[in-house]
Amino acid sequence: MTRIYFDHNATTPVAPEVAEAIATTTQTVFGNPSSVHGYGQQAKTVLDEARASVAQLLGAEPTEIVFTSGGSESDNLAIRGAADAAIANGRRHLVTSSIEHEAVLRTVKALSTQGWTTTLVGVDASGVVSPERLTNALRDDTALVSVMHANNEIGTIQPIATLAALAHEHGALFHTDAVQSAGKIPIDVRALDVDLLSISAHKFNGPKGIGALWTRRGAQIRAQLTGGKQERSRRAGTENVPAIAGLGVAARLADKKRTVALEYLGTLRDRLEDGVLANVSGTQRNGEVLHRINNTCNISFDGVEAESLLIALDLEGIAVSTGSACSSGSLEPSHVLQAMGFSSHRTQSSIRFSLGLGNTKEEVDHVLTLLPTVVSRLRAVTRRAPKTTSTLRR
Repeated sequence: MTRIYFDHNATTPVAPEVAEAIATTTQTVFGNPSSVHGYGQQAKTVLDEARASVAQLLGAEPTEIVFTSGGSESDNLAIRGAADAAIANGRRHLVTSSIEHEAVLRTVKALSTQGWTTTLVGVDASGVVSPERLTNALRDDTALVSVMHANNEIGTIQPIATLAALAHEHGALFHTDAVQSAGKIPIDVRALDVDLLSISAHKFNGPKGIGALWTRRGAQIRAQLTGGKQERSRRAGTENVPAIAGLGVAARLADKKRTVALEYLGTLRDRLEDGVLANVSGTQRNGEVLHRINNTCNISFDGVEAESLLIALDLEGIAVSTGSACSSGSLEPSHVLQAMGFSSHRTQSSIRFSLGLGNTKEEVDHVLTLLPTVVSRLRAVTRRAPKTTSTLRR
């Protein structure tokens, strides 16, 4: 059976160069980076090289990079750290969007039980956070605004620079979760005008369990893990040197291949999306068409339960997703599609396809060949015919 992986927004295969770096570092660099002897300094050199590579990917300075255990910890450090630091200034208000990753939404919700006032900014059917809606949410006591760079379910790219400028006008810090955009589209933290930015290695062919938080020089955050003075006292704990070495290599590869990736993945994604919409009746694209990362498309299949379609495709050797991998196993409809105002049926009949550089035109064509038959079979089981396009748009 041909096996095809179209779930790269959940995680990506580790690049061979990354795996080699991890193995080599594990075997040959065992010193503690905080030690002053040669073994420790050898480990510190690995950290310094990786820090420089991550900084290069983001248009940042190496000293601004804090290594973490991944995107969720980076989001927590940014939000909780900025919130703790803002208390002294009397700011007790947080703003985020209704389509954020659970790592942001649950963190903000947790803080709402600890005396913080929070505001969720909604989106329209495009999945974009408008400057007008953010302006209406901002207050004089707003400490932090957190809006993701690119959405993990629909791929929508937010107007971060514009939103960050509005937050700064109110004296608030701005954090963006760039877990889905890092390594896929160009990122320049200065051009984005953000204060804090989260990334995770396993989203761009690096290892799981390692990530980073970029912190603008002068941005005040308080460490959430206390103990030693690692990471310039911003995140205590002996660093995971082999994983950080892998992150560094993954960042260099992503930076090198980014231009090629943009064009190649965009071509593949459009071939897949256009083919599905043209050849499978009762289908509709979800989200903004132009401003989205090039590897992602989210499509609703009227008359089909998404979970059933996911399983049916998996039996054919095709891996896709119904949304965020961190919400897998849940039968709840996508909170992102709900926030966009879609009906419960549409939110529960949508599939995400997310491609990677390892995918090919032949794989896309194979999926396009199988999909109409699979969808028709599922509709026959439920005896539900697809609605017309005009009906779907209501």
